[in-house]
Amino acid sequence: MEESEIDKEEEEEIWSWGAGTDGQLGTTRLEDEQLLQLLLDLPSPFFSVGPISLLACGGAHVLALTTDGKVVTWGRGTSGQLGHGDMVSILKPKHVKSLESLVITHVSAGWSHSGFVSDTGCLFTCGDDSFGQLGHGDCNSHCSPLKVSYFDSKHVDQIACGDTVYGFGSGKRGQLGVSMDNIISISLPQATVGLKGVEIVSIDANGDHNATLSGDGHLYTWGRGFGSTSDVHYPRHLPSSLCFIQVALGWNHMLVLTGDMLGGGEVFMLGGNHHGVLGNPQKGSLVKHLCENKVVKTWGWGEHGQLGLGSTYDQIILQAVPLGNGLPRRHSMIKVYCGRN
Repeated sequence: MEESEIDKEEEEEIWSWGAGTDGQLGTTRLEDEQLLQLLLDLPSPFFSVGPISLLACGGAHVLALTTDGKVVTWGRGTSGQLGHGDMVSILKPKHVKSLESLVITHVSAGWSHSGFVSDTGCLFTCGDDSFGQLGHGDCNSHCSPLKVSYFDSKHVDQIACGDTVYGFGSGKRGQLGVSMDNIISISLPQATVGLKGVEIVSIDANGDHNATLSGDGHLYTWGRGFGSTSDVHYPRHLPSSLCFIQVALGWNHMLVLTGDMLGGGEVFMLGGNHHGVLGNPQKGSLVKHLCENKVVKTWGWGEHGQLGLGSTYDQIILQAVPLGNGLPRRHSMIKVYCGRN
């Protein structure tokens, strides 16, 4: 799913493609899309909800945060992850009414659960809680956002991000980072070990592995190991002479961006090579031919059309996604969000 953030004089557009059998693409159709679909062209305009500042794509549902701090959701809702007080999937964006009195500043979507952070630093979660991933001290699922009381005396900036990193939910691969012992799951947040004194600036979680960046450009990872490497049960610093400024996790690989805040960096990948996922588990591999101005490129698994190339073939080299006539010239900025398929 792709969003264009633009100047006030320009129009905002959202395009979606890939797996859509649960309505997660927002097209009002229950089918996969192999080519990009412009949501603005729908009979009921997508942007009746207002300008979008952030999208979060889960297993088969989407959370959208508007510029005025409101939340709309759509897609699969069978675990209550949409936050509408029921367990029903929906095809069109719908406001989360229980959050209407709040100003939401950050949203995050898991496989079948969701999290919301307010401007006052409160965390709310809903959806599947089979492993305690909602953080309420039990394993009871909720279909409306419920405040996580553990953080009543703490200010949450972003979900799983701040001065201290906390983990809760499934931990069978060490992805919680709270103990060197094997932990199946925990239902209350616990501080991760191994990051004391480290200034955390960003964190990313996907499936059963995590990565975080420090203020001095160091990269830490924990959870399921890539390729033949062993699982790691606490944050481990990856020694490198490079300075990392951004990290993104896939299901079995990781992309890292080097450089400084002014740009000019390179992209490296770590992970396996299944479905064309590039990289070596022992060291990062430079991703070549990636940086072209306002060109979106995809590669890897394409079974559901998620590469946006008009087919379901896997791709082992980068392919430019057709964004429509003149799209790169009309917009000053393009942002891309990825769900599971």
